[in-house]
Amino acid sequence: MTQLEAARKGIITEEMAYVAEKEGVSPEFVREGVASGRIVIPRNPNHHTLRDFKGIGEGLSVKVNANLGTSYDYVNVEEEVEKARVAIQYGADTIMDLSTGGDLKEIRRRILEVATVPLGTVPIYEAEFRAARRKNFFDMSADELFQVIEEHGKEGVDYITVHVGVTLKNLEVYRNAARTTGIVSRGGGLMAAWMLHRGEENPLYARFDDLLDIARTYDMTLSLGDGLRPGSLADSTDRPQIAELLTIGELVERARRAGVQAMVEGPGHIPLSEVATNVQIQKKLTGGAPFYILGMLPVDTAAGFDHIAGAIGGPWRAGWGPTCSATSPRRSTWACPPPST
Repeated sequence: MTQLEAARKGIITEEMAYVAEKEGVSPEFVREGVASGRIVIPRNPNHHTLRDFKGIGEGLSVKVNANLGTSYDYVNVEEEVEKARVAIQYGADTIMDLSTGGDLKEIRRRILEVATVPLGTVPIYEAEFRAARRKNFFDMSADELFQVIEEHGKEGVDYITVHVGVTLKNLEVYRNAARTTGIVSRGGGLMAAWMLHRGEENPLYARFDDLLDIARTYDMTLSLGDGLRPGSLADSTDRPQIAELLTIGELVERARRAGVQAMVEGPGHIPLSEVATNVQIQKKLTGGAPFYILGMLPVDTAAGFDHIAGAIGGPWRAGWGPTCSATSPRRSTWACPPPST
C-alpha cells in the first residue's frame, strides 16, 4: 500500500506521523494533504537506511535538494559518497544521484547505504549510458528504459525524474516557438532526440500506465520533469513550457487515481516579475501538486553560478507558494511578498 492509498483510507502511517511532528502540524493535516496529492512523502520501503522522512508540499516547510553524481569524464565513487554525507550533515532534505559515468548501479548502492534522507534518480541517464556503451543512445528500447526504472525501484530509490511531458505534440509546439535557447534539460533533450530519430512517441507518455504500475509497486514518487523548461529569460513562460505543463497536469491526475504520489518540476530561467505567475499557473494546472523548482534563475548571466542565482529566485518563489495561504497552519507573513511587488 502506498502512502497515498493509506491516506485515502484514513490511515496515518509512521511516515505521516513523523512528518507531522517535524513540521509542527497535526498528523491529520499531513494525512489529508497526502490524500489530496498536495503533499508527497517519498518513501520506498526498500530504502532501508531512510529514517528522516520528508513531507513536501502545501503547508509544510520548504525543502532543499542536493545534487551529486559522476560524469563520463570523471568517476570517483568515494567522493560521491562523501558528498552525500556532507549534504545530509548540513541539512539537505533530499539527495539526487545524477551519475552518468562509471558503475552506476554500484554508485547508487553506495549512496543508498549512507542516505538517511530520500534519494532520487533520473533513470534515462542510466538507460542512455547502457545503450551508448553497447552501440549508441538511439539503440535504447522502451523496454530497456522501463527495466532501468524497475531496477531503481527494487534497489530503494524513493523518487525518480521522468520527462513525461516531452510528447510528439508538444515537440511540434516547441518547433514553432522559435526559442532562443532551445531544449536545455538533459533528460528532456535525450528524450526529444530519441523520439525524433526513431519517429516514435515518448514511451514514458505512451506507456504511462506501465510507469504507474512500477511506481506503485515500490511507492516511488514520480517527479514529473520539465523537459521543455526555458533556458533563458527570453523563453520564460512561453508556449512550449505551458503546453508541457498542461500535459503534466493531466498525468498528475492519472497518477493520483492510480495511488501514485507525484510532484512537478518547475521552470529554470524566469524573471522575478513572472515568478508569482509561474507558481500560480503550476498550482492551478496540476491540482496543487508539490512544486519541485529548478531555481528559479532570474538572470542569464550566471553560468557556472546557478547556486547563487538560484538563491535569489528560490526564496522569491517560496514566498509566493501556498504556504502563504491564510488557511495554512504554517502561514508566515514575512515570507510572503506583498501583492504590489
